[in-house]
Amino acid sequence: MQLISTPKVKDVFNQYPEFVLPQIQSLRELIIETASTIEGLTELEETLKWGEPSYLTKHGSTIRIDWKAKKPEQYAMYFQCTSSLIATFRILYKDVFAFEGSRAIIFKLQDKIPKAEVKQCIQLALTYHKVKHLPLLGA
Repeated sequence: MQLISTPKVKDVFNQYPEFVLPQIQSLRELIIETASTIEGLTELEETLKWGEPSYLTKHGSTIRIDWKAKKPEQYAMYFQCTSSLIATFRILYKDVFAFEGSRAIIFKLQDKIPKAEVKQCIQLALTYHKVKHLPLLGA
């Protein structure tokens, strides 16, 4: 799998405060690691959408990650709110994740990321247009 990255993404990562940078970088690494395991996925694009690091594939739905100064104790992974991704994640992982509306999984800075569950969410998002017709997106 080839990662195609826009240079400005690095600038955004460099602007995150030191206390949140490891968590944001960890989400980035999980996205890249998960993408590399998806059969048939040859390219992952890393770019900026709404000024936030964003990840796109040919057959997937965009994933964004960010930390906001308004809520300094948390960071998030955002999904397209018109998709059925968050609704599906709520069914699969209601006791694992905190959610924000129909658009985000929220992580507390001090919490350990449940990697297996996050990776499944990433995989479903990066293959969304192939699985959106399946019950629970084929999970």
